[in-house]
Amino acid sequence: MPFDPYTTQAERPRERLLAHGAQVLTTPELLAIILRTGPRGTDAIDLGRKLIKEFEGLRGLLSADADALLKVPGIGPAKTCELLAINELNRRALAEALRTGEALDQPQRVKHYCTAMLGHLRIEHCMALYLDSQFRLITTEELARGTLSQASIYPREVVRAGLRHHAAALILAHNHPSGVSEPSQADLALTRHLKHALALVDIRLLDHLIVTAQGAISLAERGQL
Repeated sequence: MPFDPYTTQAERPRERLLAHGAQVLTTPELLAIILRTGPRGTDAIDLGRKLIKEFEGLRGLLSADADALLKVPGIGPAKTCELLAINELNRRALAEALRTGEALDQPQRVKHYCTAMLGHLRIEHCMALYLDSQFRLITTEELARGTLSQASIYPREVVRAGLRHHAAALILAHNHPSGVSEPSQADLALTRHLKHALALVDIRLLDHLIVTAQGAISLAERGQL
């Protein structure tokens, strides 16, 4: 594509993307293509840089909720919706990969999916990934939120949901907003309790993931399941 001297700085990333591919663009330039414009006195690339700094990186930005995004000057409802849509599409792409292949053969994808779902949350959430007999994802459901314990998660309800979804296996995941990835004694007790309850109806607890903003650890990989 020939260079247009009248093309603005914010538009030039589009030309470079079409000519050379998205991989040659910086993160602010990629964001500029989505954002299109910046607030008065700045362009979309500057706005992209500001967002990355404001949210301490791309993961923080794409995990931000609507309230946090709308507080940033230059980010109105339209740009907020675009950024939220990108994050949701990423989550759905990860879930789609788990539905079409064995989750046990894709541990990193499972971790990425759970991190995308839980890593940015500021209070504890626990979710279950229900899997079929080939360990493909059937669905994901939230089990609880707030400080987790055996009292806050009801094995009977988890078992009932597993039977309703005709699940053969389950992966448990919950986040630690503190950023500490080590499982607590309560986490280990919950794992044992739920594993026993699921075994009574021939549903395997394959793993329990502890998720932080930096990623996820697997209790199965650590021999703590």
